[in-house]
Amino acid sequence: MFSKKTIRDIDLNNKTVLLRTDYNVPLVDGQITDDFRIKKTLDTINYLLSKDARIVICSHLGRPEGKVDNSLSLFPIAKHLKTLLHKELEFVTDCVGEKVQKAKSNLKPGEILLLENLRFNPGEEANSAEFAKELAQGVDVFVQDAFAVVHRKHASTSAITQLLPSVAGLLLEKEVDIISGAMQDPERPLTAIVGGAKIVDKIDILERFIAIADVLIVGGAMANTFLRASGIEVGLSLISQEEIPLARDIIRKCDTERKKRNFIFSLPFDGVVSNDMKINLPTRIVDWSTNIIADIEYYPKRPPKLASQIKKNEQILDIGPFSGSFGAGIIQLSKTVIWNGTMGVTEIEGYHHQIGPFAHGTDLIIQAILGDFGHKPFSIVGGGDTVGYIENRHLEEGIDHLSTGGGASLELMSGHSLPGVSDLLDK
Repeated sequence: MFSKKTIRDIDLNNKTVLLRTDYNVPLVDGQITDDFRIKKTLDTINYLLSKDARIVICSHLGRPEGKVDNSLSLFPIAKHLKTLLHKELEFVTDCVGEKVQKAKSNLKPGEILLLENLRFNPGEEANSAEFAKELAQGVDVFVQDAFAVVHRKHASTSAITQLLPSVAGLLLEKEVDIISGAMQDPERPLTAIVGGAKIVDKIDILERFIAIADVLIVGGAMANTFLRASGIEVGLSLISQEEIPLARDIIRKCDTERKKRNFIFSLPFDGVVSNDMKINLPTRIVDWSTNIIADIEYYPKRPPKLASQIKKNEQILDIGPFSGSFGAGIIQLSKTVIWNGTMGVTEIEGYHHQIGPFAHGTDLIIQAILGDFGHKPFSIVGGGDTVGYIENRHLEEGIDHLSTGGGASLELMSGHSLPGVSDLLDK
């Protein structure tokens, strides 16, 4: 149960509200290519409009590092938001200052003002109290609805809450409720699927899943480091050499957990390999399942078996069909699936087909989650690459909860406090 006050818990009638949203959306030549995050804010905006609130929206876009960068202006978002809301709104080309204050004071009940990119001002990422004070001028209430940034201590997530009564928007409440509920009291069996490049980036979430999940499946580039730690030669595959001891430690923890309870830890059994990730090169499937050293305790005390058929000039770019089928089968037996990180290289420059040559493993996991094989578990999907791939395939409606936050969802799943949430008013 969400423990912080939300927009439902306070009087907003005719109040001026500063609403923090996450409009960090992809732009190509000034055109929005994916409006998923914008659409997710509409419920909160419409609720505020129903209360005749004066709405001042602030957000960021990209990483301008405290300097004005016109390619990262929120003006395209303002135009698109008008279309989605079927309502006029004003855009101002700064986020603080005299012209912003004038625009705020001219707002009437039920009107909307969108401020320019917060990160054009160095005070935002510095968590500047002075910058927050300027943002708060002429405002009655602060509403935090940008889940993707609440793990950061910025002026619009932390300092601002010391100046205004601060509550959660409907999106933030939903994100925290659903993710926390799945981590604390999931319907079992619970399967966690984790991809990504570096183990160290996801060490906390891996350890949390070892403790609470029934099945932990690892894929993507980070699986290569686990495979190498298990005695598999992986050719030119992306690995983190310095993380091999960490991978061995995680494997030992999984083995300990397996001996205590009915726990499954799964690495890929096979993979799709090629000399490069270019679309015009031949690929082949390599099965190394019989070569993985079963007990990590013996490695590296004895040399690994001649592990793999992967050639020295090849690299693993996707899980193979056996690994994908195994994962899909596990999903069919699961009641809850939490997925963060693709299973292979899903984005290749210049390749415009929906399913790339190294995305078949990811696609098989998606099909299983969507219920294409008969059973549809409750699903939570997070992580920029995973969410982006699902959006590109227009499969959002089939996912029970598609998170708007990458780092924030990882922090929440790992059991860490989110500053932008903990600083809000308690119920």
